[in-house]
Amino acid sequence: MARLSNLEHKSPLFWMTTGCVLVAGVGIGDYVTGEELSFSLFYLIPIALVTWFAGMRGGLGMSVISAMTWFIADSLSGQTYSYPVVRYWNAAVHLSFFVIVTLLLPALKAVEREKLTARTDDLTGMANRRLFFEVLQNELNRSQRYKRPFTIVYIDLDGFKAVNDRSGHQTGDKLLCAVANRAKSLLRATDIMARVGGDEFVILLPELDQDPAQIVVPKIQSALLDEMRRNDWPVTFSIGALTYREGPITADGLTSGADELMYSVKKNGKNAIAYAVYAGYSPSQPAALIAIVGPKQPSRK
Repeated sequence: MARLSNLEHKSPLFWMTTGCVLVAGVGIGDYVTGEELSFSLFYLIPIALVTWFAGMRGGLGMSVISAMTWFIADSLSGQTYSYPVVRYWNAAVHLSFFVIVTLLLPALKAVEREKLTARTDDLTGMANRRLFFEVLQNELNRSQRYKRPFTIVYIDLDGFKAVNDRSGHQTGDKLLCAVANRAKSLLRATDIMARVGGDEFVILLPELDQDPAQIVVPKIQSALLDEMRRNDWPVTFSIGALTYREGPITADGLTSGADELMYSVKKNGKNAIAYAVYAGYSPSQPAALIAIVGPKQPSRK
């Protein structure tokens, strides 16, 4: 998804130039092969690229360029027709086909964007609650089948409301994006992070049992605290990390369990991590079974 986003940031001039180069390549192939092989279908590649990334106007322009290129290649190849008008008719048919594709692609792109918007958070670009629960349910099914553990990490931003109220929503949005980007930089490709509330995030760490989670989660908290200090934002992080090993439970039940762990941190002074394991009993465990660990403080000499 990130690669696609990078491509969309390229300028229309870049895509028009790229499209013209590709059309020229297809036209040369059309000319060299003559009437034995048809390259007409390959003109759709530059047309589709330009339409998708540079817009319909660019796509229509590329359609005209492609049809003209086909006409020139066909003329130079020595292809003969029973009537001279046939060549012009074929060029018009090619142009019509290219234009129809150009007109259809924006509608397809709009549908794809709607699907993406329905599954991602508008502000941070992370997964939203709906997508997270879909992925979590799949991971829960896989875990129950293959007996592989995983960990859910529920993160709440302590003091975010005060920063948002004092410095404004623009600063608050910037803070949330900074949290999302910094945490994401530490995650594996198989992990997924979602924004599930105004200042609440949840992370799914597949195949991560509690022992490795107690190494990974503090690193995430430490990096986020460092990001807050770097921007002079007085925000800390209360975190609940629930590891699933076995037993019947729903995706919503597991997330609620991690949420409860997070709130146990909030009740005990904030800015710490609560760990627990679900192995066939309720995640709402007695306090003796929950380990609450605060962040390591920097040493002072």
